[in-house]
Amino acid sequence: MFDDLSKKLDGVLSKFRQRGLLTEPMVRDGLREVRRVLLEADVNFQVTRDFLKRVQEKALGDAVLKSVSPGQQIVKIVHDELVTLLGGDSVTGIEWAQVPPTVVMVVGLQGSGKTTTVAKLAKRLARQGKKPLMAACDLYRPAAVDQLQVLGKQVGIPVHAGSAGQDVLAVAKEALSRARAERKQVLLVDTAGRLQIDEPMMDELRALKAELQPQEILLVADAMTGQEAVNIAEGFDEALDVSGVILTKMDGDARGGAALSIHGVTGKPIKFVGVGEGVDALDSADPERLAGRILQMGDVVGLVERAQAAMDVEEQARLEAKVLGKGRFTLEDFLTTLRQVQRMGPLEQLVKLIPGIGSKLPLGNVDPKRMKHIEAIILSMTPQERKKPEILNGSRRARIAKGSGRPVAEVNRLLKQFKEMQKIMKQVRGFMPM
Repeated sequence: MFDDLSKKLDGVLSKFRQRGLLTEPMVRDGLREVRRVLLEADVNFQVTRDFLKRVQEKALGDAVLKSVSPGQQIVKIVHDELVTLLGGDSVTGIEWAQVPPTVVMVVGLQGSGKTTTVAKLAKRLARQGKKPLMAACDLYRPAAVDQLQVLGKQVGIPVHAGSAGQDVLAVAKEALSRARAERKQVLLVDTAGRLQIDEPMMDELRALKAELQPQEILLVADAMTGQEAVNIAEGFDEALDVSGVILTKMDGDARGGAALSIHGVTGKPIKFVGVGEGVDALDSADPERLAGRILQMGDVVGLVERAQAAMDVEEQARLEAKVLGKGRFTLEDFLTTLRQVQRMGPLEQLVKLIPGIGSKLPLGNVDPKRMKHIEAIILSMTPQERKKPEILNGSRRARIAKGSGRPVAEVNRLLKQFKEMQKIMKQVRGFMPM
């Protein structure tokens, strides 16, 4: 997410950071480079011009040019303006109805990822203690209802599918009645994909809005389409007055033009971003955190949220007790920890969320296959060998290497690293009483 934009912006801003003294011509030249980077990232021209105008006005002030660290001051100005560009204080979560259920209509083009996003949002809300119901109101795309029902089983959320022959309005009314009867707190309505210029189809959405009186109308837009996502957002907003945007496929959007343009053009906030295909891969679009990611400052809150969603609380407590108590941390425990980390998402994504590391660690060294190789090696051991790796002599290591399909040298390297990890844990345990 934002890979190209982050790399190029960091290259320009690092020139500011390296200078102990900045002059007005230096600032203007640097901001011209920032302008080029933003336009190459497919950020809207008007949005880019307004953004740089605000940055330049603040950057050329005496308080910045005569400060002890003018370069750092300019980086902060760029960060603050990026936060504003992404919605600033206008970005909030779901607006809840005073009397449940809160109705959320999800709209967008076909192929933008609406149905999957509805399931992701339902799971996210369920984790927050809400009780959602999903309504399958896409009656045009073949198997759309079936897809939502399959996803519903996957995330453990009920789906209202209606009966054969019903139209969209009838299904939606039934779903709302069911949500009230079953005391659901949220009704998520999956609608059919349509072009913003298709008036008859947009009329159907207007009728659906009038019938359901939703608290939220969320537009799902594909970040990979760049400026076209902005045009789509404008069209849907004009027809429905959308309350916010969910940008999907952000994990594949290295440029970031759509994310930086939508709020500036439409005035509507990006509320969530899809960062992967898994049902857990939906993050809240906090402007501070997104700006931090763009400027390679990391996102600790995002990292913690992923950990909370992926970790088994009881298992984590057991492992902590072993690390901090007198228990022995084994290769079995290491395998459990490894699997929990894998559930948090691709390792290259997690690394970028760590402040001060994501921009410096060569991601070529973060090989996802390496995790699978470690898992294969540990699974090729007997339970006794996992508990007592010191019994692993040459013949046992050769057997493990053959069973896992990895070289003996790799088995030896893993055991050496595990031994070092055990030493570190003993040191941590020793410091705890202090």
